Amino acid sequence: MGLRSRTAKQRDERLPAIWRPPAVAAPTDSGERQQVQHGARSRIFVSWRVFSALIVLSLVTVLFLFFSADAFYVHSIAVGGLTYMTKEEVFALTDIANTHIFWVDPEEVRRSLMRSATVADAEVRIGWPPHMVQIIVEERQPALVWEQNGVATWIDLQGRVMRQRANDPDLLRIQAMNLPDATLGQTVAIDVVTGALQLRSMYANIDVLHFDPNNGLGYMDGRGWEVWFGTGTDMPEKILIYNAIVDDLLARGIFPYVVNLANPDAPYYSVSQGG
Repeated sequence: MGLRSRTAKQRDERLPAIWRPPAVAAPTDSGERQQVQHGARSRIFVSWRVFSALIVLSLVTVLFLFFSADAFYVHSIAVGGLTYMTKEEVFALTDIANTHIFWVDPEEVRRSLMRSATVADAEVRIGWPPHMVQIIVEERQPALVWEQNGVATWIDLQGRVMRQRANDPDLLRIQAMNLPDATLGQTVAIDVVTGALQLRSMYANIDVLHFDPNNGLGYMDGRGWEVWFGTGTDMPEKILIYNAIVDDLLARGIFPYVVNLANPDAPYYSVSQGG
């Protein structure tokens, strides 16, 4: 009686049972299982090798086409901003004709363009066909015509000497004397340029000025003598002094041969023999 009671009590204290689905039977042949797994891994490994080979082959093909196709070699360029220069001239300056686009360096092309005296600045862009090389050029604008030893050139506001590309009658002409041949790319002193433009602004009828390294800028007065004003930005003051000197000379019946105001603090005049 005591044994039965104890057994019943132990049964009552057991936890509730949990149902579990039957486990999938594992293969009994361990060798077969390993063979199946090994076979699956081998198939994946081969697939990746083929895929990698296809990628490499595709890249090689693309590179071959890229370097062999004529479309990627520079035979022309797109140019904007031109007024005086021609597209053919700019293309020749770039020195990239028949060069593969892969080897074109925009900075090097820009440096080549900047060697031209006419080019003030340039922007170079590299892209894809058909306009692989695009260039925007900023040209120097002429301010004066500079004639030296029979050769006419242009000068911009900074005094840069460049090739004359057109005949513009509105530009003031300066005839330089006692100077060696002008060289494209060299510079004329800014004081010469600003002084000439000041004289032109005060006397619009002046079409030609002379330049001498010792006397500066000058011209032939319509009354028959030569006047020299030097250089610089003080032309208005020199004109006042000049007019005062001429009025005094003419009032005394003196007709000068030369009036020189290159140094406004020490102006002088000369008269011809018998004057």
